[in-house]
Amino acid sequence: MTIRKFSFVLIIILAFSLGYSFKTYTSPDQNAIRKVTGIGGIFFKCKDPKKLREWYKTNLGLNTNQYGAVFEWRQAIDSTKKGYTQWSPFSEKTKYFEPSTKDFMINYRVENLSALIEQLKKDGVTITDEIEIAEYGKFVHILDLEGNKIELWEPNDVEYEKLGKKMGSITTK
Repeated sequence: MTIRKFSFVLIIILAFSLGYSFKTYTSPDQNAIRKVTGIGGIFFKCKDPKKLREWYKTNLGLNTNQYGAVFEWRQAIDSTKKGYTQWSPFSEKTKYFEPSTKDFMINYRVENLSALIEQLKKDGVTITDEIEIAEYGKFVHILDLEGNKIELWEPNDVEYEKLGKKMGSITTK
């Protein structure tokens, strides 16, 4: 092999190795579980959800629907994509927050819910139900160390938006 061919092969190998090393060094760990990515919803108990929704609509300008209001925003990681946060008053008699005795529940947006649940199980976190799959995402509930029920949501924002349009819902922006 001539020196010229050897040098060329060596340069190709070096370029490939440096490119691979740079990509590996600068890329996030593919095995890392990206946990909470945002707030998916705020849910709370009240005496008269219908009356309270109307109060928020009249006094604070929320575009309410039968479930509360939906806030629309742009995702920081990709501003061409929309994201949504649900705001919902529930009847004070709701059982939905059980086994928690608190008057509120937070819904957190997550990625890769299945992997996250497996990790939470390994960490001894109480999982209160099985993953539920809907067109607009996957859901599961956990308890924090003080007994607050938390809803985890792996959203499908495209389908969530379609559902809102189908319901005639207007988002609050």
